[in-house]
Amino acid sequence: MSDEMMNTKEVAGYLGIHEKQVYALIKTGRMPATRVTGKWIFPKKVIDGWIEANAKSGLEQARQKSGRIPGALLASGSNDPVLDILQTCLRKAHPEFYIFSANTGSREGLVALEKGFTDIAWSHLLDPETGEYNIPYLDRLVPSVKAVVVNLFFRELGFVIVRGNPRGIREFADLVREGVRFVNRQPGSGKRLLLDHHLEKAGIPAARITGYDREVFTHIEIGLAILSGEADAGIATAAISSLLGLDFIPITEERFDMVLDQSVFFQKGVQALVETLNGEEFRKRVGNLGSYDFRSSGKILYVKP
Repeated sequence: MSDEMMNTKEVAGYLGIHEKQVYALIKTGRMPATRVTGKWIFPKKVIDGWIEANAKSGLEQARQKSGRIPGALLASGSNDPVLDILQTCLRKAHPEFYIFSANTGSREGLVALEKGFTDIAWSHLLDPETGEYNIPYLDRLVPSVKAVVVNLFFRELGFVIVRGNPRGIREFADLVREGVRFVNRQPGSGKRLLLDHHLEKAGIPAARITGYDREVFTHIEIGLAILSGEADAGIATAAISSLLGLDFIPITEERFDMVLDQSVFFQKGVQALVETLNGEEFRKRVGNLGSYDFRSSGKILYVKP
């Protein structure tokens, strides 16, 4: 099979489910597929689109259900390993509050906020022209929301690579070398925007990068693809390299914020989240990972007039 087409076994592995579940999804019409010479084949781009569509659908369904769960908040957008720790610490300190989070990418998180599918958008979208994060996108992506932007943390972002860096990857130009396999993030994610900005700046056509079209939705998937030998490099946080024992080449420090409506900001669950963010237990657990800076943690960076 080519990199663009997958069979049922490959799709099952890609989705992390049993092959029988793939056939069940096809039979019920819930998964897109094409039959050629008696065998089911799956264009990878179509499957990726199906995954993203299901994530958005899940947000809408969760939005409808969460109204019946006291103390529940919905979040969507980018992801980071420490968000899981933050939500665990929140539940421990304030068991009356819940946060249900979906990994849709920064841009789609803001779109979901505009549509009313989510209460909080996790975002780190860089505006190349100003060097500012998130705020320049608000008028375009969330025009009807009375947005508040609150900083969560700064984090170190870079190339996560195989231990020992056998391919000698140091900069973006190295991604086009023969034999280098890249694993990418989905369109709309902050990582994809950062990558495309640097490629354009360096005059590097994306088509020259082997694996540019291989897309995953989380940092941990980037790290696991490299750890398993399926790829040589990807862009993720320094924390992922530490957790998985991989090497790391820094690219930049980026700002990670939450964006929400002003009415939601004053809800008790959000205030408890900010309190937990600055709490001793959370900081102690995250401190073991390193590469995070909380210098503006909990600070309101922008309020829409």
